[in-house]
Amino acid sequence: MSRSLSRMFKSVGMLSLGASALWVSSTALAQTQYVYADVLESRPVYQSVTVSAPREQCWQEQVPVRDRHRSDSRTPALISAIVGGAIGNAVGNNSSSRKVGTVVGAVLGHSVGRDIVAANSRHEPARYQTVQHCEVVDEYYDEERLMGYQVRYRYNGEDFSVRMDDDPGERIRLRVQVEPVR
Repeated sequence: MSRSLSRMFKSVGMLSLGASALWVSSTALAQTQYVYADVLESRPVYQSVTVSAPREQCWQEQVPVRDRHRSDSRTPALISAIVGGAIGNAVGNNSSSRKVGTVVGAVLGHSVGRDIVAANSRHEPARYQTVQHCEVVDEYYDEERLMGYQVRYRYNGEDFSVRMDDDPGERIRLRVQVEPVR
């Protein structure tokens, strides 16, 4: 039994060795050649694509400006409070009424001074300042991009077509592999 198995493995080994040799010999017989064929037509192929490009967009705007020195000044209201307090103090008869008169006069004087400042600032003509604002926006446009060339050529009396990255010119180089038929 062991002898017949041994013979069988030898046969399989020889068979696979023979198949490998046959494959090697057939690929060794294959030949690669380079030839040239005439180009019949080379047509550029374009594709329309949408492209985005960032762009800075700016505009000018008139904005009202407050006069900070006049409208924010506390001096007129303080002076009015002091004057009002002095008047209230002078009007009072005794010590206690003078204190009350001073406080009431100061509060009323402050209020009157503040109202005068507010009334004067409302009558001032409005001033405007030009301010520039900018933002980045995407601008879209269509663009035709070259995708390659559709090339028709003739080899051994037959016409073929292929898409290529570059224009081959008047002739195209071909790789021809010759292999025997089994």
